[in-house]
Amino acid sequence: MDNICIAAALVVGLVFMATAHATSEAKPRFTQTEFAIGFWVDPPLDERADERYQEIAEANFTLVIGGFGANTLEKAEQQLALCEKYGLNAIVMLPGVTDMDTLPEGPACWGYCLRDEPGADEFPHLRTQVDAVRAARPGRLGYINLFPSYASPWGQLGTETYEEYVRQFMEVVDPDMLCMDHYPVFKPDRDGRDGYCEDLDVIRRHALEHDIPFWNFFNAMPYGPHTDPTESQMRWQIYASLAYGAKGVLYFCYYTPAGDEFPKGGALITRDDQRTSKWYAARRLNEQLKHLGPTLMQLTSTGVYRVTPDDDPAEQLRGSPVRTLKRASVDPPHDYLVGAFEHTDGRRAVMLMNYRFAYAAWPTVEFDAPHEHVRFLNPWTGEEEPLTDASPAMEGLQVSLQDGEGKLFLLPPAE
Repeated sequence: MDNICIAAALVVGLVFMATAHATSEAKPRFTQTEFAIGFWVDPPLDERADERYQEIAEANFTLVIGGFGANTLEKAEQQLALCEKYGLNAIVMLPGVTDMDTLPEGPACWGYCLRDEPGADEFPHLRTQVDAVRAARPGRLGYINLFPSYASPWGQLGTETYEEYVRQFMEVVDPDMLCMDHYPVFKPDRDGRDGYCEDLDVIRRHALEHDIPFWNFFNAMPYGPHTDPTESQMRWQIYASLAYGAKGVLYFCYYTPAGDEFPKGGALITRDDQRTSKWYAARRLNEQLKHLGPTLMQLTSTGVYRVTPDDDPAEQLRGSPVRTLKRASVDPPHDYLVGAFEHTDGRRAVMLMNYRFAYAAWPTVEFDAPHEHVRFLNPWTGEEEPLTDASPAMEGLQVSLQDGEGKLFLLPPAE
């Protein structure tokens, strides 16, 4: 992503540096209460602004991150008003701020964008900025998005390893939410999905250690070396994030950005304001996320399990709520990602995800609880339902998973 937050962040840091550390610790900190469905590159705030924000809400987004269309203080205030009108939340930019009293504010404001993809050498200054936001606007988020692991170690990360990069960020900046971007390559001769999961694992572990939520950006458009993601590939990226316990997913991009890196165009909305197929795909995917969101916000990740075609499922899933997975001889070998969770009400949950993005899967699933005690969370209604066998003529419980799809099940507490 473009580092558009830099100038604003520097101004804010200078404004608040003197008072940040003295007052921030006594103030309420940001607490996420709603699953975040957002994006990079907000649309123009022009004569069609109202229509544009209605269109964002229609696509079932819940969060707008400003900085492109809302690139002045006045437009940031307009953005907050539009978000409030259409039931959206916003993380706004801080362009031109010279006084803490002029920070844009309102019911829709979740916080302020401070920096995109900082190096480790910037972390001390970012801590000052985060403390400044806490002092000036208690309860608001000082938002920072981190590099992925494929950034160059010393040229971009500023550390030898990605693990060290994230660890330093947590220790120095003390954020209220952890976020990174990672855009896996989907090509016949190059598959970047395992690297995507490895970064999710790093973010997950540090978020759990510090008891904060994490979000991540995923790819929704062609650019640079990336092919144009299919709806199944978008679904794969979303559900992989959910399996690792994400409390927010962010599309790259919503409005097609300008620049030589994007000659194909093809974000959710084109630069001539046309909806692409991605907008309609996002509307479908986001509808499910909005229904799953209230339950996802009640879950704490307890483990992530990968079952590859070469694995013994029972061995790989040891310690999870799933005892084993079986398959019919005509079906492809097992290929799954399984996320395990604890619910705030004491129950357990499991996200079973088809790791393939080109084929459906029909595993025979054996939970560690009787099937009549397991509930399925319907992503189209948000309602808990009894388990339904997708193939009752076959032995055992069959679960059908479309390409890249995950399904969430709720189980009784462990005995």
